[in-house]
Amino acid sequence: MERKEILKQFKKDKDNLINILHALQNNNPQNYLDLGNLKEVAIYLNITYSHVYGVASYYTMFSLKPRGKYIVRVCNSPVCNMEKSTEIIKEIKDLLLIDEDETTNDKKFTLELSECLGRCDTAPGMMINEDVIGNLNTENLKSIFEKYK
Repeated sequence: MERKEILKQFKKDKDNLINILHALQNNNPQNYLDLGNLKEVAIYLNITYSHVYGVASYYTMFSLKPRGKYIVRVCNSPVCNMEKSTEIIKEIKDLLLIDEDETTNDKKFTLELSECLGRCDTAPGMMINEDVIGNLNTENLKSIFEKYK
């Protein structure tokens, strides 16, 4: 879907800024907001480019650089950390052969850390795009990632 078509789905109200940015990012096969998106949103909502850029760069759910098809967000909150999220993060790095904030060579996965996913009852947890996965351990990670390959 073209940028202008996405924008037309929203009223020209600055309260729609975050929803518009999500829609544009979700429509991009590389899961990010390019500078053209930000400029067009500023014009559409009649707000400053710096305001749009500030919002897009502040929230961790937005990215200003290309990412993989699947965004892997691993919770690194104190609760998940107590449940060995650091071991999970290390295992994911080894499985995908990337570090934090990197993308696999085939452009399938990008690894990001998150401070909280709000799923303490199933810690440690992660999200792969919109899928929330809990009760992680080093044994079940390989089969989880096979589903996305």
